[in-house]
Amino acid sequence: MSTAGLEVEIQGRFRALSMDLALHATDAPIVVAGPNGAGKTTLLMAILGAETPARGHVTLDGVPLFDRARDVDVPVERRRIGYLPQRYTLFPHLAVLDNVAYGVPAVHRPERRRRAAETLAALGLASLAARRPAELSGGEAQRVALARALASEPRALLLDEPLAALDASVRREVRRFIAARVRALAIPAVVVTHDRADAEAFGGEVVVIERGAVVQRGPLAALAAAPATEFVRRFVDRSPEG
Repeated sequence: MSTAGLEVEIQGRFRALSMDLALHATDAPIVVAGPNGAGKTTLLMAILGAETPARGHVTLDGVPLFDRARDVDVPVERRRIGYLPQRYTLFPHLAVLDNVAYGVPAVHRPERRRRAAETLAALGLASLAARRPAELSGGEAQRVALARALASEPRALLLDEPLAALDASVRREVRRFIAARVRALAIPAVVVTHDRADAEAFGGEVVVIERGAVVQRGPLAALAAAPATEFVRRFVDRSPEG
C-alpha cells in the first residue's frame, strides 16, 4: 500500500466496543457511514490522537503518528490534523476572528490574527470577522468552525457529521460550501455521516462500519447496486435532498 495520504489500522476495545478496521485516504474525501454506536466517532478520535488503540498504527504521508509496536504516539496538538465536530463549539466570548485565530499553532497573537483573517477571506467569510457567535446563523457558525479547523493548515481533516446540527433549510447550501472546500484542499479527509446526500456531495469512497468493523466499501453506486447489510440498504435507498 502507498505511504501517501492517511493510513489507519486500529484494533482494540474502546469502552463497550471492539474495533478492528483499516482505511486509506489520499487526496479525495472518504465518507464513513454506519449506525449509531458503530464506532465512527471513535475512529476519528483514534486518528486525532484522543483515543489510544490497543494495536495498530496511524501514518500520514509515511510519517507515523501512532504505532503501538514501535511505541510511537504523537500528541494531538502535534499531529496537524484539523477536526470539525458536529457541534461547532465556538467560544461565545470571542469574535469570529479570534475564534479562528485560536486554531493557528502557537505564534505571536498578531500573526495568529493575520493568518485567521487570511483564512476567513479565502472562504469568503471576511464580513463575519467582528461578530460574536451569538450573532451568527447555524450555517455561518459551521462555516466559521471549518475556517478554524483550516487555519492551522492541517495535513489531514476529520469531519464528524458536520451538517447534522443544521436545519434542513440551510443544510444543502452549507453542504455544497464544505464539500467544495474539502475537495479543493486535496488533502486526506474523513467525513462521518448518516446522510446519503453527504456521500454524494463529497464523492469518493464510502466505507460502512458496523460494530467496529468494515462491512462494505466502494463508490456509492456500487453499494447501491449490491448492499451488503440492512443498514447499507437503508443508507443508499434514502432519498437525497432536493
